[in-house]
Amino acid sequence: MNSDLYPELAAAGSLAAAVEQLAADLGVDLAVVPGGWGALVSAGIAASVPERKPLSVHIGAESRWFGVSGWSQGVELITGSTPDLADVVRAGVAWGQGGSLGELRAELPFLHSSERAEAHERGPAAVVELEWRLMREQAAEAPDFPEFGALVEAAHAERRLRELYVFSSHWTLGFSSCTGFPFENEVAIAPSFGGGPYRVLKHPHADVISEAATAEEAVALAVTRLPAGLGPAVTGTAK
Repeated sequence: MNSDLYPELAAAGSLAAAVEQLAADLGVDLAVVPGGWGALVSAGIAASVPERKPLSVHIGAESRWFGVSGWSQGVELITGSTPDLADVVRAGVAWGQGGSLGELRAELPFLHSSERAEAHERGPAAVVELEWRLMREQAAEAPDFPEFGALVEAAHAERRLRELYVFSSHWTLGFSSCTGFPFENEVAIAPSFGGGPYRVLKHPHADVISEAATAEEAVALAVTRLPAGLGPAVTGTAK
């Protein structure tokens, strides 16, 4: 840690101690928990909202900034950086009290949230709809790989897959019954490469379960692998 960039951290002995000290000076109540990179350069600010993880805080190495990241149910909801440690304390309080993304951004303009985070706030159906839209846009932007586009459209046409969270890894489509990471992998389908078959897998990096000549046939095979009674994707992460 560069003490010239972070004199208050050097004086307090760590980022965690500096956050606690500043919170006391500002008269706000918060609980500091260990960060992922050690107390000297990272810290967490606990949230009273059960589904929210502690707000993660860390420092920059070559210039003065404090980075924050807030996760809930497997989704990064807010992120941002500021040179002012007081901003971090205020963010920790607002995050911990369950402020909405709009409220957090309005109160602390250095914070940002993604389209996916905003969809998460509206519920799992909104997240699934967004991911499918983005996946279809990705396919449309890859005209040199029509097999991928055919797979995306065939999967989207199948209701049981369309209700699941869709993601891709090296062009292989994965389907999760939850919208947060780590995903609950239910089935995956790899597109045809170089005239080869479409392949059905348990998850994008698993062994092949079965093969098919067309995207539609692969989708039909994948559906048979889904658990009976599996409904639309829900908020949360793999158990």
